[in-house]
Amino acid sequence: MGLSEPRPAAPAGGPAPGVPAVLAVDAGNSKTDVALLAADGTVLGAARGGGFRPPVVGVAAAVDALAETVARAHADATGDAAAPGGALPPVRQVMACLANADLPVEEEQLAAALTGRGWGDEVTVQNDTFAILRAGLTEDDGDGAPRGVAVVCGAGINCAGLLPDGRTARFPAIGRLSGDWGGGGGLSEEALWHAARAEDGRGEPTRLRTALPAHFGLDSMYALIEALHLGRIPYARRLELTPVLFRVAAEGDAVADSLVARMAEEVVTMAVVALRRLDLLGRPAPVLLGGSILAAGHPLLDDRITGLLARRAPLAVPRVVRARPVLGAALLGLDALGAGPEAHRTARRHFEPAAPSGAPRDVPGPASGGAGRTRPVGTGPAPD
Repeated sequence: MGLSEPRPAAPAGGPAPGVPAVLAVDAGNSKTDVALLAADGTVLGAARGGGFRPPVVGVAAAVDALAETVARAHADATGDAAAPGGALPPVRQVMACLANADLPVEEEQLAAALTGRGWGDEVTVQNDTFAILRAGLTEDDGDGAPRGVAVVCGAGINCAGLLPDGRTARFPAIGRLSGDWGGGGGLSEEALWHAARAEDGRGEPTRLRTALPAHFGLDSMYALIEALHLGRIPYARRLELTPVLFRVAAEGDAVADSLVARMAEEVVTMAVVALRRLDLLGRPAPVLLGGSILAAGHPLLDDRITGLLARRAPLAVPRVVRARPVLGAALLGLDALGAGPEAHRTARRHFEPAAPSGAPRDVPGPASGGAGRTRPVGTGPAPD
């Protein structure tokens, strides 16, 4: 997947203030946030639900679960609880940023499923990486002409870029099959691999050999391998090992440090490729970093990312996204309505976290002219 075509501009205008105009959805693997906004950016109602996992439960079941969260958001906006499965008044624009919408064919399938629910006159489905990207683009970056690149690194890794005319750069991001490496899943798998080989003598020594099983109260890698293989420790819990990896790397372990270095290399490679596809390497452009790994404030990772970007994309301005991703879906929905700057500011005031007292609010540099709700790389973890 590469560069998309530009989209036509949307006309301004829309429903009166106080009337739901945008249904914004940010649906990840672990949780879903839904918000209803008026055309002036006022958030009228919101709700949170569980993860959105069509590959596991099927599209119909995943959308059924999403429908329950959408109904609760409508109830929050109106005070009237809808009957289960009952019709809801349509909005002008549904903007759904969804996990597992990795390929255009998947976006089309999910858009058709959402359109069939009658939630809005227009339905747009995008990968949830675009929510992080749009949430991290500040007013100073240009709400009327948003441009930038985002790399999201949580359980997996993904990257997307956006130009003012609507063209995008993106990757399939479905794992090793599409050439991806890293994220919490990839890092934990690599840590386990190296630790297992260190214990049986096939690999070089590393403190991961004792640190990984110790996290689960076990005394050897053999015991941890057995527990994972037999299901005594759910395989999903391997993601808990990523912070252990970063701790061991910070203590000077060469093997763990090499994995952190590779993670930084992967993040920067994806960002630079997206910047190049969008012809943004030669001009100041924000590079937004999101997801649990990149928002955790690991100094070894942060320093390597900023150093590599400075050499390969010297005009890029890296920032860690602090705002909730549903803000990005809301802003994309307002963009589709042709909303003005004040509507964007109103939405931001609702969703953005308050900046800690005395904390830096943005990255100084050519692409940043003022305050924003993003965090410079290397200034500690973003708030939950």
